[in-house]
Amino acid sequence: MKANMHLIDRIARIVISIAIAMLYVSGYFTGTLAIITLIVAVIFTVTGLIGFCPLYALFGLTTREKKRNKVN
Repeated sequence: MKANMHLIDRIARIVISIAIAMLYVSGYFTGTLAIITLIVAVIFTVTGLIGFCPLYALFGLTTREKKRNKVN
């Protein structure tokens, strides 16, 4: 499992998760919509923390910067 997410992507996912949690706590989401958004928030939090997105890997995508070779 090789990291495929850039730091900005990871931070964005965690911020979105926090926003979803705040909307849930405030009562904006209820019922089935609340369950679906909380599942999305959990997935975003986990992928943001570990730096790996299975969907990116499935489609061969990456937002991580490639390492550059240093020439001396």
